[in-house]
Amino acid sequence: MAGTSAPPVALVTGANRGIGHEVARQLARRGHTVLVGARSAEAAEAAASTLRAAGLDTHPLLLDVTDPAGVVRAAAVVEERFGRLDALINNAAITYDTWQRAATADLEVVAEAGDTNLYGPWRTVQAFLPLLRRSAHPRIVNVSSEAASLTNMGGGTPAYTVSKVGLNALTRMLAAELRADRILVNAVCPGWVATDMGGPGGRPPAAGAAGIVWAATLPDTGPTGGFFRDARPLPW
Repeated sequence: MAGTSAPPVALVTGANRGIGHEVARQLARRGHTVLVGARSAEAAEAAASTLRAAGLDTHPLLLDVTDPAGVVRAAAVVEERFGRLDALINNAAITYDTWQRAATADLEVVAEAGDTNLYGPWRTVQAFLPLLRRSAHPRIVNVSSEAASLTNMGGGTPAYTVSKVGLNALTRMLAAELRADRILVNAVCPGWVATDMGGPGGRPPAAGAAGIVWAATLPDTGPTGGFFRDARPLPW
């Protein structure tokens, strides 16, 4: 197992592009060993190679959060290579379904979104929890969206929104249950970011990633069970 003087180890799911890739970059620049999770080995290797070319300590990790057996295998790989995990960033997400409305939504699309956006982080936390418990400063960050805030919720994007509402609820439950383990668990909205999912017009990925990195590197006295954007609380 890695010694306590070893760099912190962070895993970012869906890190082969977009916000996840930028989160991996920023964490590595802060001295983390970063595992670049992606659904295909080729995508993970390509993304990690890009960051390694900039002198960053990154490693590819085959991780499809919708594949229960694959998630367990990924956890076994991390255990064998690093012996612990210090930060888990549940970033992988799909289906920003602007074309749908709740009253007429295709529930198969909703279920597919839930499998990645809610059950994916859930099964990933369960698989990696033993490794997080070995960390001196464990952190879980669930990448959410202000669209999941019930306070001002309207209609539209039902698959994405409902799955992120569930992720927020999971965040609260995990934060309460894992408080005794000193694991800080928070949800973070990166804002509207110009990515493949967000589309053009949003802010740069670096700006959206910064709040996620903030939550992943909180001090032990930091918050848990919160919902944030740019390190400021959002209404649930």
